[in-house]
Amino acid sequence: MSHRKLLKVEDCEKLSNHEVRELYKKYINPAIERLFGAFDLGQEIVDHAEGVWIYTKNNEKILDATGGIGVLSHGHNNSRILNTRIEFQKQKRMEVHKTIFSPYMAALSHNIAQLLPGDLDFSFFCNSGAEAVEGAVKLAYKFHEGNRKIILHSDISYHGKLLGSASITASKEVHFKYPSIPNTHSFKFNDISSVKEKISSFRKESGESDIYALIIEPFSAGNIRACDTKFLQELQKVCNENGIVLIFDEIYVGWYKTGNRFNFMDHDVIPDILTMSKSLGGGKSSISAYVSRGAILKKAYGNIRDATLHTTTYSGMGEECITALEAINIMEEENYREKCLRIEKTTKLRCERLMDRFADEIIECRGSGALHGIFIKTEKTFLSRLLKLLPLEMNKDEQFLSKLIVASLADWMYKHKKIYVLFANADEVAFLFTPSLVMEDDEINYFFDSVEDAFENGIRKIITEFITKQFSKTLRG
Repeated sequence: MSHRKLLKVEDCEKLSNHEVRELYKKYINPAIERLFGAFDLGQEIVDHAEGVWIYTKNNEKILDATGGIGVLSHGHNNSRILNTRIEFQKQKRMEVHKTIFSPYMAALSHNIAQLLPGDLDFSFFCNSGAEAVEGAVKLAYKFHEGNRKIILHSDISYHGKLLGSASITASKEVHFKYPSIPNTHSFKFNDISSVKEKISSFRKESGESDIYALIIEPFSAGNIRACDTKFLQELQKVCNENGIVLIFDEIYVGWYKTGNRFNFMDHDVIPDILTMSKSLGGGKSSISAYVSRGAILKKAYGNIRDATLHTTTYSGMGEECITALEAINIMEEENYREKCLRIEKTTKLRCERLMDRFADEIIECRGSGALHGIFIKTEKTFLSRLLKLLPLEMNKDEQFLSKLIVASLADWMYKHKKIYVLFANADEVAFLFTPSLVMEDDEINYFFDSVEDAFENGIRKIITEFITKQFSKTLRG
């Protein structure tokens, strides 16, 4: 048997962009390589990152306006979080055994309970947001002992891409029909009449509701849309009246993304189960959680026989827990609420100016806290003429023209301003500004100055430049 060469950690640091892309094509997914490679940032390899800045191996300094898709509230490589993890490793603390009590998991659960209202006291830790959602759904189903069959979700929603979480996701991003959990039904986002109609239609012969859970994002980060207070209060009331377990998904927006610690805390409501992740891990830990009211947890799993019905090997790993502990303490001690509200104030002022200057190109700017979207008008006549030049499979997408605009703008921002930006790929397509909560006003202003420069340069010109580049790549390769 011939020995094959295995790469070492030090080998990773020496790989060129071309070599990395070849490995993606051979061993990850060639379509991912094509997708990332369509953008100028795809020609770079990152050397290191700190705060809101990314540094490439070509000595470029890049402003990261993405917030790590919700993960980087603390910025890249927060020094307190790094030091906490380094010290944990130096002391050779124990990580894994689930049958031995963990002081780290116990302390993390305690801290979360202290910061949440009511009796949201019991936490289960896992790795991804989708896992937290699926755990919450299982808990709700078990709470009703399998005697109810229906789960409701909003028609504007993103809860993950696993089979279960995708079943209750209504997003164009999950466009392929996979097998799903049974009996999922949707209601209109922020529409209490729609919810009540669904509840009325799913009753047993006894008159009892057949709905075991309702899940919703109080603020949809993917669509930059919020539920209003009246809706959420009525929602909690109708769920309580019908014994329906109310699940709030705050995986993205939790921990001060929209101002308050959690978005629902602005509305004087309390869910039965709350899911969280993203910035809980401080940008260094893959950790998520669902947090349950005591009555829900105890009835479902609060006996010896059922206590281990929902467990996982990687639940509450020691280093993940101490990272989350430190991340939470930083957010509380350094007043991340005020940081977020400052970002919101500066961003809204700049968005108003942007709308005033470019009203013919921009439909609206909307958002809250550190989550904002710029929605750009689509010139279908002009863009349709250019589509023939772009040999991409994406042009079959009904939202392709909108995506082309924001993708072109994102690429221009990187190429000409050294700013890393993402765009929303949901029901509405938006150019996003979702910064880390450590971003300062001068960096925010640099971002918006650059956006203004882009519109002054001309969106048509930017799109043409992007399409021409893609066409040239196709001819070369």
